[in-house]
Amino acid sequence: MILVLDDKITKSQKEKLNAVLSEDGCIVREITDAGRTLIGIIAKNKKTASEYKHMEGVADVRSIKTSHKLVSREFKSEDTMVKIGNVVIGGDRIVVIAGPCAVESMSQAMTIAKEVKKYGAVLFRGGAYKPRSSPYSFQGMEEEGLKILAAVREETGLGVVTEMTSPAQAELMEKYVDVVQIGARNMQNFELLKCVGKMSKPVVLKRGLASTIQEWLMSAEYIAAGGNNNVILCERGIRTFEPYTRNTLDLSAIPVLKQLTHLPILIDPSHATGIREKVSPMARAAVAAGADALMIEVHNDPDNALSDGPQSLYPEQFGELTRDLYVIAPVVGKQMDFDYLKKAEVISRLNNGETMTAAFVGENGAYGHKASLSYFGDDVTPIPMKSYGDIFAACAEGSVEYGVIPVENSLSGSIHENFDLLQEYDLKIIGEVTIRIKHALIAHRSATKKGIKAILASPSAFSQCKNFMDQSPGVDPVPVKAGTSAVRQVKESNDLSLAAIGSAMAAELFGMEVIEDSIEDNPRNYTRFAIIAKEYKGNKKVNKTSIIFSTGNKPGALFEVMKVFSKAQINLVKLESRPILGKPWEYMFYADLEADILSESLAPMMAELGEKSEILRILGRY
Repeated sequence: MILVLDDKITKSQKEKLNAVLSEDGCIVREITDAGRTLIGIIAKNKKTASEYKHMEGVADVRSIKTSHKLVSREFKSEDTMVKIGNVVIGGDRIVVIAGPCAVESMSQAMTIAKEVKKYGAVLFRGGAYKPRSSPYSFQGMEEEGLKILAAVREETGLGVVTEMTSPAQAELMEKYVDVVQIGARNMQNFELLKCVGKMSKPVVLKRGLASTIQEWLMSAEYIAAGGNNNVILCERGIRTFEPYTRNTLDLSAIPVLKQLTHLPILIDPSHATGIREKVSPMARAAVAAGADALMIEVHNDPDNALSDGPQSLYPEQFGELTRDLYVIAPVVGKQMDFDYLKKAEVISRLNNGETMTAAFVGENGAYGHKASLSYFGDDVTPIPMKSYGDIFAACAEGSVEYGVIPVENSLSGSIHENFDLLQEYDLKIIGEVTIRIKHALIAHRSATKKGIKAILASPSAFSQCKNFMDQSPGVDPVPVKAGTSAVRQVKESNDLSLAAIGSAMAAELFGMEVIEDSIEDNPRNYTRFAIIAKEYKGNKKVNKTSIIFSTGNKPGALFEVMKVFSKAQINLVKLESRPILGKPWEYMFYADLEADILSESLAPMMAELGEKSEILRILGRY
């Protein structure tokens, strides 16, 4: 059962409650879920639910009907995010784990690790202990392999994942690796599950060769019952009658698991298909289906691999896959972040243990809030503000470290106010993130669509949902300043005849119901957000530069500047003119270039650009 604690519970009341639970022999798990403190009880309780409910400090008692109690969505409605160093599995960013099936040598592991990191992997996989079908096959390098994995982490900064096959290996795993994996053949090795349940390392639990989802979740329950809540479920294909692929990858498990459990979901298309050409299509499909992470086998010389060479991608193929994921991820509200590790490292170094902040316009649940989480994860605290001018002023004076501002929408074009503010303030663009704008009709949980008489939304939301409003005769549109402000107002009104247009995230944060999802006219509705700051302290890979420049008021002046870019073979992905503040009829040009304009090789181009421009200013390199 679940004890929902009173918001005003005192320290002495909580101590007394814990003492009673201990006397009753309960397994106790305390969590914060949707803003409330819960205590989960697993044991043969001496008291009834009614007796617990009448104890001081307890607001409510709920039963958990499923067999998998601690890992169930009933116990915890919010998604669990498993933190591995600077990497979080279960958030808005797709986590890619990559590496060979088995560690074969120091040079092999180090070579592959550097390649997969270059292409976007944030964790490195490699087997040191290899359970094989044949006793004569390569069984792994054992402790020597673990030492190589530790060396890979030291050299590359990638956390390492490896399989644990026996409780006797626990001490070595704690010493050398970051994540332990329980393989498919050991999914119901209950002594092993109990062992990893007592370990401090996160656990990747692979689905058994012919296991049901319920059996898989019960294995996860063993680990959680032991005290380890950092469990990642890994679907790696199940054995069916179909012989064309090695196994059948059950992608339908993803939406099923999302409903049944709060644990993050990892997909291993390499072991599922067993065929190199099938790995990338299934990886792309897994992300589209809602997977939180992928585990991909990559080898620099798969023809001579000691284990699973036929299913291992070449590094270049892996690079092609991650670029595809970069495009696919925003469609389902995720991001493929190629700067994940460097960004987290820089933020960690700069904050010196203090919380850094990023300002966005609106309230919690706004699309700017979503953009902040997609770019920074939980490394930075999002701060809501009333206007874009407030964000720029706060960044300039240092009351917040970062600003998250929309600069361009795929349907309505540029947000000119922010381009003007970039011209006015001496701030830098340090990064960007693109998110899909999906509007939802949001109302109270007991409201019905037929009962809605008025809809609150921002003017931009109404314009993007015109067809939906046209198909809702008799419903009054009520404009408000921001989408999430509308959700809050509907929440506070307690009026079942009111609804709001906003994000599904806002509905969840305010405890409201999504009556209808994706009501925007055009599904190709994306907004590009720029991340601004005073300056960027730290080295990172730069592949894009934003500049502003002006030219003389004479024929061909802009053409001469364009010739400079053309000669240097630099692609402009955006060029737009804006009035120069305080100078009527004079214009600046904003340009986004696919290049690091300050690279040594482009120094001659910069010199020529400076000669042909009256004003030249770099807004950001990212």
